[in-house]
Amino acid sequence: MGTNTVGAEYVPALRYRALTPLYDPILRAMFRERTIKTRLVMEAGLKGHERVLDLGCGTGTLTVMLKESAPDADVVGIDADPEVLARAQAKASEARMAIAFDEGLARHLPYPDGSFDAVVTSLMLHHLSPEEKERGLREVVRVLGPGGRFLAVDFGMPQNHIMRSLAKVSELLEETADGVEGRYPDMFRAAGLAEVNEIARFMSLLGTIALYRARKPG
Repeated sequence: MGTNTVGAEYVPALRYRALTPLYDPILRAMFRERTIKTRLVMEAGLKGHERVLDLGCGTGTLTVMLKESAPDADVVGIDADPEVLARAQAKASEARMAIAFDEGLARHLPYPDGSFDAVVTSLMLHHLSPEEKERGLREVVRVLGPGGRFLAVDFGMPQNHIMRSLAKVSELLEETADGVEGRYPDMFRAAGLAEVNEIARFMSLLGTIALYRARKPG
């Protein structure tokens, strides 16, 4: 794990650090975590010795699942919260998996250009302001190699009136409007991604969750 370069500006995923121990149970209960992340891992299709970045890895559930799916892949997780990173490292150690965890922000990824075959992210984008989303997505494109793939799970456009009502609640809690109002595909294209598609939707207790897939040209 890297040194702390984030500073006091960072807000923990559940807003209050005292709630961090509830992070995993809340994800499981509110967002159908295992179902959604299993689909994301399948769509990522890691193979061989590919290198993948889990952006905003949280406590490492998805990061470990990615490594399980492709034991020879080089899997890296990055998050801004040192406390959840410690939990992620413990989770990887318990699973006896060699995974690198780094501390950093989406807007300034500490990796060389073109250093990953894939970047994945799950329920991270809605924690960022629109400007931070744009900067983070440009960084995703920068660290992807030509033809590299990007998969993102986050809030999407509601598919029925129940999900629409739940989305109004989620908008009070986080920066979910970009997803709920369908702006993510255009944001991905503006950052330089191509072949942008929403490939799945899931109903959750806080609204519609969408799975997006895109690719860096080249």
